Amino acid sequence: MESRDQSSRQSKKASACSNVERKHSSPSVIVIGGGFAGISAARALHDASFQVTLLESRDRLGGRVYTDYSFGFPVDLGASWLHGVCEDNPLAPLIGRLGLPLYRTSGDNSVLYDHDLESYALFDKDGKQVPQELVTKIGEVFEKILEESDKLREECTEDMSIQQAFGIVLDRRPDLRQEGLAHKVLQWYLCRMEGWFAADSDTISLKCWDQASGLPFEEELLSGGHGLMVRGYLPVINTLAKGLDIRLGHRVTKIARRYNGVKVTTEEGKIFAADAAIVAVPLGVLRAKHISFEPRLPEWKEKAIADLGIGIENKVALHFDKVFWPNVEFLGVVASTSYGCSYFLNLHKATGHPVLVYMPAGRLAVDIQKMSDEAAANFAFLQLKTILPEASKPIQYLVSHWGSDVNSLGSYSYDAVGKSHDLYERLRIPVDNIFFAGEATSSIYPGTVHGAYSTGQMAAEDCRMRVLERYGELDLFNPVMGEEIASVSVPLLISRL
Repeated sequence: MESRDQSSRQSKKASACSNVERKHSSPSVIVIGGGFAGISAARALHDASFQVTLLESRDRLGGRVYTDYSFGFPVDLGASWLHGVCEDNPLAPLIGRLGLPLYRTSGDNSVLYDHDLESYALFDKDGKQVPQELVTKIGEVFEKILEESDKLREECTEDMSIQQAFGIVLDRRPDLRQEGLAHKVLQWYLCRMEGWFAADSDTISLKCWDQASGLPFEEELLSGGHGLMVRGYLPVINTLAKGLDIRLGHRVTKIARRYNGVKVTTEEGKIFAADAAIVAVPLGVLRAKHISFEPRLPEWKEKAIADLGIGIENKVALHFDKVFWPNVEFLGVVASTSYGCSYFLNLHKATGHPVLVYMPAGRLAVDIQKMSDEAAANFAFLQLKTILPEASKPIQYLVSHWGSDVNSLGSYSYDAVGKSHDLYERLRIPVDNIFFAGEATSSIYPGTVHGAYSTGQMAAEDCRMRVLERYGELDLFNPVMGEEIASVSVPLLISRL
């Protein structure tokens, strides 16, 4: 007969465990973060017969991929392109199977990364349109500056910013300097480059800026140009999430790892236990230390989190009752500094809906996100009114807050000055039975949706092998993803008006 003290201890132990969810019947994993990386990992492990629980802090899935339907049709306020429209893109088979149309906005060699030169209409702040010949000419000058910057990189042992490199190039090559309107157009090109990284040129690394294969001067660039997701990314998210155990509104605050598993604690005090965990939260959330690790992460991991650059690009979508702008893919405002430049994505050309999307990045995005949504929309409209005086007021607007949103604290990663490109890989490396995924863990596709997706697949496979090895059930010939998805190739639906 057990003693009263022993019975009391067991009762307390049972009470303490009543708030813990643990699955014993098969290998189990907790995926933290319901963005593309997290859902990708959860899907793969679920299909490999793991018991998977996905915890997401928001009340929706997708993370920094967010398709809004407030206008009565889809508008992506986060990621909206497939960069590299080809079968080599990790997401291509899935998008092809779903029959989702893409609108191609550039070919393989666009100087502007996601749009061709002829798809722009640029204006000065007096509302006068910049001649297309000048836009094309300065685009070629910009390419030459990038080529000269590449030569400078080969000469220098120390890293420097893109801004500093451009200054040195223009000192060496005064023939590339521009004056007057041409200088303003050149600043607009720089503004577009900053938009690609969601960061200012004085923070972008010359040494590493084009190390990712999603960028134009890298030999491994995915072919096919860039395709806008006409119906948004939500159908892809919903497809990957089908049948998964997903807990929305579960903000994780602590991850404890032990030799026999992990315990994950949420803000509400709920505890989940499993054999392993995959951390697929944004870099900004990791850097802010909103999630504590017990024991602490190794110093090399914490340094990778601290040293990777985090860019900010927001979107202000303006919905109008009619189209009053040129039939081009981008409208731009040129200015004497890149900070003063602006650009609008014309969704009407791709989707048929009368929407312009203002896209501030870097310091400008930080300044605008301090405003109310109404003030931000008014700011964007005033930029538009500068170049198109007859512009009618929008009937609706949407504003993103990627930099200030506690669930993201940034848009996507980039290579900062003086930091190694190896940081992406260091962030991806597992720590015991905790694995990491997300665009910031992709050394070849950072800052992209397919980068996030592919790292989710990699983390799932690493996790599967580690857990099954411990269970003594490892089978190297059992893939994570079902053969049905992996083997069926469906052509992507691409249009170009």
